[in-house]
Amino acid sequence: MRWLRRWNKVAQSDYRGKLFRRCFPLLIVFWVLLVLYPNPLKLSASLARVISPEVDPDAVACLSRSLPSDPAAIESAVEQTIPYSYDWETYGMPWYCPTVTEALDKGHGDCKARALVLASVLEAKDIPYTFMCSPVHMWVDYEGKAETALENDEVKLYQNDPETGERSFRMPKVSVGYVAEMFWQGFWGPMPGARKAFLLCGLAGLTLLRLSYRKGAHETSGTLHRLALRVWPALGTLRR
Repeated sequence: MRWLRRWNKVAQSDYRGKLFRRCFPLLIVFWVLLVLYPNPLKLSASLARVISPEVDPDAVACLSRSLPSDPAAIESAVEQTIPYSYDWETYGMPWYCPTVTEALDKGHGDCKARALVLASVLEAKDIPYTFMCSPVHMWVDYEGKAETALENDEVKLYQNDPETGERSFRMPKVSVGYVAEMFWQGFWGPMPGARKAFLLCGLAGLTLLRLSYRKGAHETSGTLHRLALRVWPALGTLRR
């Protein structure tokens, strides 16, 4: 019957709408990750390198031979060797932890690249050190290192001592506003314009589709009600 075919069509449309609305948050997350990390393996590799930094003394052999044994002087030299740049500018991603070889090949990078190169030089010279991470920064601690606003025990989130293998986490004493400000500064500002447009257009498209399905749900509800008013008398006739 015609009304039965129409009922099936409306029911299928309503099912697709409900499925889309339920999956909408996941679709948003998927789209953001797709735009920011077309190769998701880069993100997983970065997380692994931050938790277990890949120090490579062989990669910095030439550099370490030209440097003194004072860790503060080594750190200053590394900062000159690796001028600071955001990951967007260096690797085309909002956040990436490179290998030591990648950092040296690029010749510039952010705190993660500098920390890995510095730790590799200290390792080559048998100077004890510890990896430190805050919510917005990664650095190498060593004996006699002066504390700064970015590098101190209060802001520390994660600590990794490669000599003993000891790792520890703690709640850092940093404000959420400060973390958000630093994140935004490194994420949105240096993000390429094409990526920004691609990201925003996709989010706008998904949102409009979500709104259209919401409107369609109200229309579907009304259609089902009208169909029910027609079908119910027919079913009553059949029961007689």
